[in-house]
Amino acid sequence: MAELQVSRKTIRELFENEKSVFLVPEYQRPYSWTKAECSTLWEDLFAFAIPDFDYSKFDKNNDEYFLGPIVTFLNNEEKLEIIDGQQRLTSLMLLLRAFYNKYEKMKDPKTLATKGIIERCIWESDEFGNICTDQNSLKLESTIITDEDKSDFFEIMKTGKIKEESSSLYAKNYRFFLDKIEKLVINYPDCFSYLSARLLNNCVILPIETESQDKAMYIFSTLNDRGLQLSDSDIFKSKFYKYYMKKFDSEKKDRKKREEFIENNFSKKWKNLEEICNSIFRVSKGNPMDELFIRYMYYERAKRGIKDTTTISLRKFYENPNRKANKLENLNTSYENYAILNDQTFSNLIILANFWKDAYALNNTRFSIDVLRKLFILKHAPNNLWTGITSVYFMTNKDANHELDNEKFCSFLEKITAFIFAYAVLRPGVNALRTPIYTEMVKIINGTQVDFFDFRFEIENTKNMFFNFSFDNLKPTTKALLTWWAFCDENQDLPNEDQEYQIEHIFANNRPSDNLSEKDRESLGNKSLLEKRINIRASDYRFCDKKKYYRGEYKNKNGKQQEKTNIAELLQLSEEKDDFTEKDIAERNEKIINSFIDHLRNNGLTK
Repeated sequence: MAELQVSRKTIRELFENEKSVFLVPEYQRPYSWTKAECSTLWEDLFAFAIPDFDYSKFDKNNDEYFLGPIVTFLNNEEKLEIIDGQQRLTSLMLLLRAFYNKYEKMKDPKTLATKGIIERCIWESDEFGNICTDQNSLKLESTIITDEDKSDFFEIMKTGKIKEESSSLYAKNYRFFLDKIEKLVINYPDCFSYLSARLLNNCVILPIETESQDKAMYIFSTLNDRGLQLSDSDIFKSKFYKYYMKKFDSEKKDRKKREEFIENNFSKKWKNLEEICNSIFRVSKGNPMDELFIRYMYYERAKRGIKDTTTISLRKFYENPNRKANKLENLNTSYENYAILNDQTFSNLIILANFWKDAYALNNTRFSIDVLRKLFILKHAPNNLWTGITSVYFMTNKDANHELDNEKFCSFLEKITAFIFAYAVLRPGVNALRTPIYTEMVKIINGTQVDFFDFRFEIENTKNMFFNFSFDNLKPTTKALLTWWAFCDENQDLPNEDQEYQIEHIFANNRPSDNLSEKDRESLGNKSLLEKRINIRASDYRFCDKKKYYRGEYKNKNGKQQEKTNIAELLQLSEEKDDFTEKDIAERNEKIINSFIDHLRNNGLTK
């Protein structure tokens, strides 16, 4: 076929074509249209087909209603695999089935023609032109792995009926369409046949058919920003699914056993993996599960000795992990060769996800208190590269029970914390950090101790950079170093995993002072972590007033005692001092920075 085919088709032309069998593939997300979307569709169609409630005002030769584009590609089974448009096509199928259900009960010979058209839109026909009204001959099929309700869709399309207790979106929307059609027949009996005919003949879809899956996804991402775009992990789910299908290698007569095999060996585990990723990874766009594949990718890169800082896309890496980065990636690449997506990889992904689940939950049954302190500090790191090198360390050094030596792990975390936090001051930006981090990842695989030997810091230059760095609140480095300072204190208790901290100005930010410069006011010496719930109340008070907020002596308007801060240093300051002055800021600033320089030296990161 040509690289891209774009056409304009009515609903009838789209579905009635013998070769048009659409497939909602296993990697797509479940059906999500609610009554609200179906109601909008119905109202728009009715207003279009029956203008001003008068079917005679319609111009059948010129009036059209555009339902939008769909993006597909012809897969190896000669089915049109849907990349974009599954929600609309599924809803249209439910609507057509609702119309057909009504036509089945009507005896008027005039309705037979429309009934026959709808039949050919819903079901395939055999070589003699006979309609095969069963589940396996639908013009729209679904193999979505995570859609537990798709059996309702098949039941509706096959029988036109649905169980009363069914509460799936398929069932709800089908009932909605049945109800609308029933009311249409009662209230506007002359309009019923016109509405269904105009839906078939005057509602237009713009099918865009491409030659490959990746081309279809490229077209989708270029043209469509309305829905949830398919993520890399959605595609990987598809490849894993096909891998397990091939692994079972059954004949059609063993289809049920194959489905049970895939459900037990893949589908259930994948759903659980999705739940874990959704609970622990916070992403601004895309699928949280992509983050797991990114972290595992670092391990596979390191195993291959890849230090190149120009990384290829996630999907292309898993297609061919030995490929070198290429800025001019070919969009026509085949996605059939994903040899890395096998049993071992799937098992490793589950192991890695559970490691991060425990790390983020600060699980004290798995990690020592010292490790948990380091993990909490790194959660506030100025960039996310620490998760990559930590994933490589875990996958390389875990024992048979997927556990790490806590003492060795603690030393590793302490070293990467010192290096990453210092690098953020001396060479801000994640791009500069990739070179040393990727180098150390390969060292881990080779059994060499992480030392950042070629990237050590010169002490005096580093100290000068720290003392002259602008630690304003918008820079992630500021909160990172304040977290390091607070949780290096042996008296500091760990918070719960959901605790949110803000940056507190100990000397109030709006407090007038002739002696305190803006630089000193914004220095580390005047800043601390403080719980958000306390910072909202205490932010603008003098120190003598803030003390009662730090110590939990404040009572709300209902007389309820408020909780004290868990930041040990603030509690100590509130006990030792009546005021916090310019001199205190300067001394504390010097203490924090010199302590961090000592931290670098103690970890062998200076020269």
